[in-house]
Amino acid sequence: MTLIELKFVLAVAQERNFRRAAEKCFVTQPALSLGIKKLEEELGVLLFERNRNDVTPTPIGEQIIEQANTVLEQAAKIKEMAKHGSDPLNGPFKLGMIHSVGPYLLPEMIPPLVKTAPNMPLEVEENITATLEQQLRNGVIDAAVVALPFNVPGIEITPLYDEDFNVVVPATHPWAQRKTVNPDELGNEKVLLLNSGHCFSNQVTQACPELSRKGEVLQGNSLETIRNMVASNLGITVLPAMATVARYQNPLIRVIPFTKPVPSRRIALAWRKSFVRTAAIEVLGKVMSDIGAQAKSTGG
Repeated sequence: MTLIELKFVLAVAQERNFRRAAEKCFVTQPALSLGIKKLEEELGVLLFERNRNDVTPTPIGEQIIEQANTVLEQAAKIKEMAKHGSDPLNGPFKLGMIHSVGPYLLPEMIPPLVKTAPNMPLEVEENITATLEQQLRNGVIDAAVVALPFNVPGIEITPLYDEDFNVVVPATHPWAQRKTVNPDELGNEKVLLLNSGHCFSNQVTQACPELSRKGEVLQGNSLETIRNMVASNLGITVLPAMATVARYQNPLIRVIPFTKPVPSRRIALAWRKSFVRTAAIEVLGKVMSDIGAQAKSTGG
């Protein structure tokens, strides 16, 4: 068993395709296939189910892929120690973020992060929760900012902050001058939400059960697209608090709080238990927690 063979296994797990995995590893496809076959013969198990259109890990393959991640991370740690001393804040950090958090949290966290860890630039991957979970388990990203619950074996979680939801309506809407809105009232409205697969949409429908039962729901590709559709008087929406702070205000829309208890979500940082740059996790966690606390205190 060699580190090269383990890298081949991870590449196939990430790409679900032998040709793309070979390109990623800068080897020929026959060389990659031979390396994985040799490893399977040595271990006496099948790591991947192969068919014409897809490559999927077997149950034992999933376990071995997770352990291969650990082995390769430990090997990378040796190289990092030699290259950067023992400073985990030296070198790029691959951070995944769900779509309903990234555009609003990133502008706030980059300035303090540059001061705290100037030699740790962020490589940011925005995606839906299910994809981030897979990328996290396969080592494509180092950590992910997600909304709870996020129960994944082998993954550590630290809560960052709680974020309220707000109703957003056109300035001409009958609710525009109201102080609060009850979640049950959304069932009588045309509500714009993110496409299915986004955890934020699921959380909104859970918080507003009447919306699932009798409401009319239209879907958009991003919260900013939805905000503009609301401004054009297509319907109303629900946005997380960070997306309704002053910098995002628009004279064509109105932001209205929910009645108490206000629907909300808990944002958390997730990373593999085997990840070695724990100091980087601590720095990121503190920066984001501070931002969340400040936003809460100012009503954002």
